[in-house]
Amino acid sequence: MTRTKKTGMTARGGRAAVIGALGLASVALAAAPAFAKGSVEISAPRTAQVGKTITVTAHGGDDIAGYLHQLCLEENGFGEGWHQETCSAAVRGDAKVTAKGTSARRGDLRFRAVLYGLTSKHDQKPVRLHASDVVTVHVR
Repeated sequence: MTRTKKTGMTARGGRAAVIGALGLASVALAAAPAFAKGSVEISAPRTAQVGKTITVTAHGGDDIAGYLHQLCLEENGFGEGWHQETCSAAVRGDAKVTAKGTSARRGDLRFRAVLYGLTSKHDQKPVRLHASDVVTVHVR
């Protein structure tokens, strides 16, 4: 009888420890912040000739729920500051955009892509989700 009582107490103590550990682990996981995964990639030629076509492409996406995505290409060159060149349509999945243009003079053009989250196609206050690295095109 003593043996059964001892085993019963050990089993109950082990169960309580396991339940407590599982409860603590679930609380820790619930308290950890959730990060949405997303990325933006851009590609452009390293060099270009004056007057020749420069093609810049970008694609990006994010798994954040509730947003449409719009991808915009921005340019900074010849002391003008950053300005938008073109934007994609608002889409549910990954967004893609391509810009083609020429440079009339020599120098460096810098491009970046920015992914925005929109609540509707006509959202007036989009949320900036991600930006790509800056790529530089040397125009000779």
